Amino acid sequence: MNEQINIRELNDLIASKSSFINLITKGMDQRIVGQKHLVDSLLIALLCNGHILLEGVPGLAKTLAIKTLSNLIDAKYNRIQFTPDLLPADVIGTMIYSVKNEKFEVKKGPVFANFVLADEINRAPAKVQSALLEAMQERQVTIGDSTFKLDDPFLVMATQNPIEQEGTYQLPEAQTDRFLLKVIIGYPTKEEEKIIIRQNIVSQRQSVLPVVSPAEVREAQSIVEKIYIDEKIENYIVDIVFASREPQKYGLNDLKDIISYGASPRASISLAKASRAYAFLKGRGYVIPEDVRAVCHDVMRHRIGLTYEAEANNIGADEVITDILDKVQVP
Repeated sequence: MNEQINIRELNDLIASKSSFINLITKGMDQRIVGQKHLVDSLLIALLCNGHILLEGVPGLAKTLAIKTLSNLIDAKYNRIQFTPDLLPADVIGTMIYSVKNEKFEVKKGPVFANFVLADEINRAPAKVQSALLEAMQERQVTIGDSTFKLDDPFLVMATQNPIEQEGTYQLPEAQTDRFLLKVIIGYPTKEEEKIIIRQNIVSQRQSVLPVVSPAEVREAQSIVEKIYIDEKIENYIVDIVFASREPQKYGLNDLKDIISYGASPRASISLAKASRAYAFLKGRGYVIPEDVRAVCHDVMRHRIGLTYEAEANNIGADEVITDILDKVQVP
């Protein structure tokens, strides 16, 4: 009975504290046509205090999306264009000698912001990628003898171009695992493309004003952490992850030669977090199986390794995840 009362109270709390979600969505719609899944994914990553990896061809409003989101939240935004000659100091900062003060002083890098766009992250060497990913994981940066906490909220949106792979440095699996979500961005529809043309041939692009403060976002993040997950849902999440590791135990014998390694425990954690955030977006104080299924592909597609046989048969991670969801029993 107490549990029911708490959930009812949590539903009321979410209803009163989630109104800014609609304001952000409306603001994003003013600048971005379609791409609802991208907007929802950014909000999920923001509510979970996680990071997001986007994969899509150029020109699909990836940069515009995170810049608009930072404007709507009245937060600091920085963009880092990753190139082969980039150095870790170009990302996190370095020590510079001040002639005036006759001592070394810290010059902070662009990673010191609420929203960081790591554009074409696979174009930079491993040292630069690891410098950014360490900052993402530890939420702090060490420059010289000093350690600095990063801003809160702190969200990194990294982009990858699936074409023009020559001269790129593919992110190692251990590093992609640090991204809460990996989202695949597709082309707009014909109707959406016509609207995009109309919006971009006018002289002035519509501006957006802040609708929420970083403090309100932090409060929403703390509410998301309170959203109730029943033990049956926890078991469902664990079964999905374990089915990627031991498919034959779940009647998925066909996947045994397709999967080279399954999802890590970080996938289970991320599934639970993202499911809570999705429930928050739907105005619910508890997680249902549909929430888990809604975020499962984005959470797991970069955490499952496929064999050469899968590549030869043109089988991707999304097909594997779909098979797992179809087979694992829903509570």
